[in-house]
Amino acid sequence: MPTPKAKYNIKAVSNMLGIQAGTLRAWERRYQIIRPARNEAGHRLYTDDHLQTLKWLIEKVNKGFTISQAVSLLENSENLSEPPQIEEEKNHLTATGDQLLQSLLSFDERAAQLKLDEAFSLFTPETVAIDMIGPLLVKIGDMWENNEITSAHEHFASNFLRSRMGMMLLTMPTESIQPKALLVCGPNERHELGLLIFALFLKRRGYEVVYLGQSIAGGDIEVVIDEVEPAFVFMSCTMKKNISMAIRLVEELDEQYADLRIGLGGYAYETLPELDKKRLQPYIVGSTKDEWEQWLQRSL
Repeated sequence: MPTPKAKYNIKAVSNMLGIQAGTLRAWERRYQIIRPARNEAGHRLYTDDHLQTLKWLIEKVNKGFTISQAVSLLENSENLSEPPQIEEEKNHLTATGDQLLQSLLSFDERAAQLKLDEAFSLFTPETVAIDMIGPLLVKIGDMWENNEITSAHEHFASNFLRSRMGMMLLTMPTESIQPKALLVCGPNERHELGLLIFALFLKRRGYEVVYLGQSIAGGDIEVVIDEVEPAFVFMSCTMKKNISMAIRLVEELDEQYADLRIGLGGYAYETLPELDKKRLQPYIVGSTKDEWEQWLQRSL
């Protein structure tokens, strides 16, 4: 059987697969899952088989696995093209989320714990956070606004979910193969659940996450940036009344730190007039996993 021809340099692979060259080098160094050949100048050369392997790994990472988990799956996989049962998994996740919601609205913490533990036993933490808890939070908020549940129901459910996601963020192993990211709510903002979900998404992709959570005192953000020196700052804003202060702060930071990449997220930005949305478009991270991926790829 002929040996596959090594013909793609690392820049070509990076462009074809939408992955940073530094990430490819880190994966090769840490996991030795592929071993590209070298040309006379010492530059890496990849085969079509390498591309298929890397594409498979990237798809798994994008679905919520860490790269180490994806490598482990690959080492135990006999068929890279075997399709997952996506629709069946989605339906199961939705049903589990509905059962979790009923437990929370009944103030049944034990049942809610068991249901969330079940979700984590079947799906990756990122999948649970983004595809189950995220929609659940939106549903709870809508029910409260429509007077279908009381503020007590909303507080109980939100506090339960915030506690579990905070624990997930602290216990999730850090890959640190991507730049450092600082996450904080905008001025006067206390709604941090959306920001927590985004923090889990970033950490799963190997970003070193510095999570501050709720709004901090004026002027303190510059102190943290100077000390931490992040490549990214992500700021969340949910309440419409706080958005003007958040935008002003972002513009000040952008002017003060030329190399800092700033992302904005949260419900408040979706309520802006079209002209303001257009002006802030480079900052807007989006509200879905695909939009987050696209924003990060453009920014790196």
